Amino acid sequence: MITFYYTATGNSLALAKEIGGELIAIPQLADFDQLAYKADAIGIVFPIYSPSAPTEVLQFLSRAALNADYFFAIGTFGNDAGQVMMSVAKFAETRGIHFDYLTQLQTVDNYLPVFEMAEEAATLLPKKTRERTKQIKEDILARRRSTIDFRSAAEIAAVNPAIDPAAAESFLVDERCNLCGICAKVCPAGNVTVKEKVYFGAHCENCEACLHWCPENALHLKEEKSSARWQNPSVKLREIIRANWQDQKK
Repeated sequence: MITFYYTATGNSLALAKEIGGELIAIPQLADFDQLAYKADAIGIVFPIYSPSAPTEVLQFLSRAALNADYFFAIGTFGNDAGQVMMSVAKFAETRGIHFDYLTQLQTVDNYLPVFEMAEEAATLLPKKTRERTKQIKEDILARRRSTIDFRSAAEIAAVNPAIDPAAAESFLVDERCNLCGICAKVCPAGNVTVKEKVYFGAHCENCEACLHWCPENALHLKEEKSSARWQNPSVKLREIIRANWQDQKK
């Protein structure tokens, strides 16, 4: 079994680790021209950034040749998953991929303009998340088939890129920044560069990994609920760097 994953603050990686199989970080595949994989089961785990999946996840589905008897997709979300999973499923169908198992897992919402992290983490009961994670793992290992029932007749929206060219205008770097480069190493989009100062490019996914993993809490948004941050307790910083830092391949 192969489990592809995309992660920022660690929620999706924590789930991918629980599911198991050969874990492959999608950002590490960005520079590969040929992507062909075959396994008894192939899955993809990613965060839902309303109203879409991360752009790199959609690009991966467009480029990869995947061969398996069983496909699964799981989206992690905080406040509202919307109909993103069904949109991704429709997108995958156009690439010849049919998800036998499609579901989502509610986790801590790390969107700083809306949620105060300490309150958000306390609101979501860890036991509920663990129980749901266990059920998802059991379903996949048993090769169960399931799709999401939205109980809605609303038309499923088309998949739209999550890239925000203007996102850099919302970032602030304060005097605590020591140019350690962690922000660049955890960015799954390769959108942060650290030289004599921190530079943000025009390909931000709004995942906020740079803010949440900054060891000095030196990165902020112009509008955020508080300076509190979130990192999934089941994931270490080195795992996020190994998954997302694209320059480590050079």
